[in-house]
Amino acid sequence: MHIAIAGNIGSGKTTLTRMLAQHYGWTPKFETVKENPYLEDYYKDIARWAFALEVFFLKERFRDVLEIRNTSETVVQDRSIFEGVYVFAGNNVEQGHLSGRDFDTYMELFGLMTRLTKTPDLMIYLRCSVAHLVENIQKRGRDYEQSIPIEYLSGLNERYETFITSHYPGRVITIEADHINFKDNPEDFAMITNKIDATLFGLFPIE
Repeated sequence: MHIAIAGNIGSGKTTLTRMLAQHYGWTPKFETVKENPYLEDYYKDIARWAFALEVFFLKERFRDVLEIRNTSETVVQDRSIFEGVYVFAGNNVEQGHLSGRDFDTYMELFGLMTRLTKTPDLMIYLRCSVAHLVENIQKRGRDYEQSIPIEYLSGLNERYETFITSHYPGRVITIEADHINFKDNPEDFAMITNKIDATLFGLFPIE
């Protein structure tokens, strides 16, 4: 089984991935961030490095998809290949950071990959306001993230909403993450796991 955690930068995806893996005994698969050779340069000059960054992430996520497909374990993944394409790469096109020519090449590559991919069994979407994202980004203190433009985060949020509500064909649980603290409050985390249990196993009524 394949569970994906979706959400903008600073929404808490990695934390929730780790906690769900521990709670259910699932295998976590984290996004390649520290090992990404383009990320720091990208936030300094988005237009210059957008294509290289998006192709790197696409390659990494496709490798993850192949590994998930070939395992019998339940995997919980920090961000899916579909978000990378329709939210992040799409946002770079919309904001003028990625040319139409580069995006066409990128989408052709993704099209070839989709022959070997399918949607996750469940996607958990952490919906956050931009203000909440900024607060979380400042708290975790990654130097290269402190210069992320507000309009970039806003664009991602808008594309997430369109992606989740209009384009993504799979099952989704949406968590309103602004006013909960699932990391430190067991009741908030239990609210999430109850929703997962109800959706996957039918154990509790979905509120």
